[in-house]
Amino acid sequence: MAKRKDTTDYRQLFLNDVPLIDTRAPVEFANGAFPAATNLPLMSDQEREQVGTCYKQSGQAAALALGEQLVAGQVKEQRIEQWLAHAEQNPAGYLYCFRGGLRSQICQQWLEEAGLNYPRVQGGYKAMRRFLIEYLESCCQQNNFIILAGYTGAAKTRFLHQLPFAIDLEGLAHHRGSAFGRRPAGQPTQINFENTLAIALLKANEKSPGKPVVLEDESRLIGRCALPLSLREAMQRASLVVLDSELDERVHHSWENYIVQKSEEWQQLLGKEAGFKAFAEDIRNALYRIRKRLGGERYQQLVKMMEAAIQAHEQGNASAHKPWIHTLLSDYYDPMYRWQLRQRQDQIVFRGDSKAVESWLKQQSGQPKAR
Repeated sequence: MAKRKDTTDYRQLFLNDVPLIDTRAPVEFANGAFPAATNLPLMSDQEREQVGTCYKQSGQAAALALGEQLVAGQVKEQRIEQWLAHAEQNPAGYLYCFRGGLRSQICQQWLEEAGLNYPRVQGGYKAMRRFLIEYLESCCQQNNFIILAGYTGAAKTRFLHQLPFAIDLEGLAHHRGSAFGRRPAGQPTQINFENTLAIALLKANEKSPGKPVVLEDESRLIGRCALPLSLREAMQRASLVVLDSELDERVHHSWENYIVQKSEEWQQLLGKEAGFKAFAEDIRNALYRIRKRLGGERYQQLVKMMEAAIQAHEQGNASAHKPWIHTLLSDYYDPMYRWQLRQRQDQIVFRGDSKAVESWLKQQSGQPKAR
């Protein structure tokens, strides 16, 4: 078999979800990584810290000697076995470290000594991350986006999933948006959010080159994940398509997302009783966070409605939440979003129900119309 060469073709790595061995320490991986990467480190966090201290105090030669001492014998054998097992399952993969330097070279050398040629990503994590940042910036400069707008509960996210040329920002951020959008499993780091976003843009543009990418109208923050400034500015300049939906439909969709699915997710994570308590505290906290914008009287009204709904839900009647959701949408979210749309009225290029919007968007992207 021909020896595979090291690569700098970052584009193909990300487009094809090529399996990657990330040889950085766990703390580095946790701060930011790529979706197709598995952390199989050369050194543990503690070992890396010791070697780093030695490097600062005594230089590279002493640091290398300490590294060889720390990662030796059975520890070394176990790590090589992990790399070999991963490589056997992912023969088309690559390995990398932070800059594509010493750590990945050592891993590659040890694998060769064990009888396996496994190529490296030259430039490592730093170069791949730079590639994604620059790609995201170039997409924002081209400003080839269409923004899907609509009132809260209009099922915009579900609608996006029907389109092959759309990106679900809330899905990437693992948050449903709004004060109530927190999800039990938590959110990615900011760097991971940006990495997956850039990869999603790369894939969308590869699938439909030159065609607009549809994004949901979002504020600067999706939970604690911030949209990159260049993307936020591009989205504010882009054309708007408004997805219309009746209030009762929006209440039902919000109920499904923020009550039914959220409570199920909490119970799957913590068990039935503890999960329900966590869910109830979650929605209480969400309402509390917007109390100042609601005003004292309206907030107290919604608190009473919500508490009654929580008690009914615990007894098996989850539909009891719909009245407070209806009030929250009609009295708070709808007026706020109506005002926001008026500020961008001149950017609205189409408006209609889901079928009309889907047909219009597919025309813009060269997709066949739905029959």
